[in-house]
Amino acid sequence: GRGFAFRRKQKIERQYRKLLKKRKHVHSQQDNQFTDTYPEHLKHLYLAEEEKLKKRCRTPDDSVPSEEKLNKAADGCGISGYVCSMLISVSRTCTFSSRPVVTQEKFKNKTSNQKAKEEYEKIKAEHARKKEEAEKRKQQREEAQHLYKRKKMEAYKILSKKTKKGQPNLNLQVEFLLQKIQKNT
Repeated sequence: GRGFAFRRKQKIERQYRKLLKKRKHVHSQQDNQFTDTYPEHLKHLYLAEEEKLKKRCRTPDDSVPSEEKLNKAADGCGISGYVCSMLISVSRTCTFSSRPVVTQEKFKNKTSNQKAKEEYEKIKAEHARKKEEAEKRKQQREEAQHLYKRKKMEAYKILSKKTKKGQPNLNLQVEFLLQKIQKNT
């Protein structure tokens, strides 16, 4: 009857007609009435059957049958010849695409694995960016600390100088304060 295979075939035909309609290459229903389109997963079965029938119709002197030879063999082999001639006419009208019809829905809907990979890549990139920023901040902080320590040491050297008698050198301290005031203004 009309089982799941028939419904699957009708669904594929509807999708194909939709694609044709989108491309504005709609053929009349009469053309499609005599040609059959088979789903990709059954294609190998039909091709094998076609080869089997071609071998049955071959004559002993044929190595590779051409269409003319098949037509001659089909004329001479009775009922199976009729089947061969029908098969030849069907094989002319039925064309199998080398790749399955892929709808755009497959490209839109991603699998959970693809989503997880994308999420992982985003998180990985975010961690790398944060790590890089932290490294930059750490380097800037170290440079600032080094500069601060160097200035502090220079100031300490100037302010801790003593006279011969061990008293603090007020002239150097006043000079240091003057330089500090001049830098600030």
